[in-house]
Amino acid sequence: MATKQKLRIKIKSFDHKILNQVAQQILQTAIDTGAMVAGPIPLPTKIQKFTVNRSTFVNKKARDQFEIRTHTRLLDINESTSSTIEQLTNLTVPAGVDIEIKMMNTEKAVKKDKK
Repeated sequence: MATKQKLRIKIKSFDHKILNQVAQQILQTAIDTGAMVAGPIPLPTKIQKFTVNRSTFVNKKARDQFEIRTHTRLLDINESTSSTIEQLTNLTVPAGVDIEIKMMNTEKAVKKDKK
């Protein structure tokens, strides 16, 4: 059986412009090292809404609403090499960007015909 290493990279940020720059940077790094890349795939934006009273004791009806939007992108690197992994670990990203990298081994079964 032949094993191939697959990387799944999930990038999260509050600012979508910085997120797209980091996704392009990772994409270019993977292509330069000779890896097969799928993405960046935009995932749904998670919105957290908070409602806060304006004053502490009076004016119950006076409220402020705030929201936090978390933008997410997904990149799949199907055929990665050791230089791809090394380049991605040495990559510098701006503050406010969260990167999750999962490594998966995919096994391909080779069938032999018996005759």
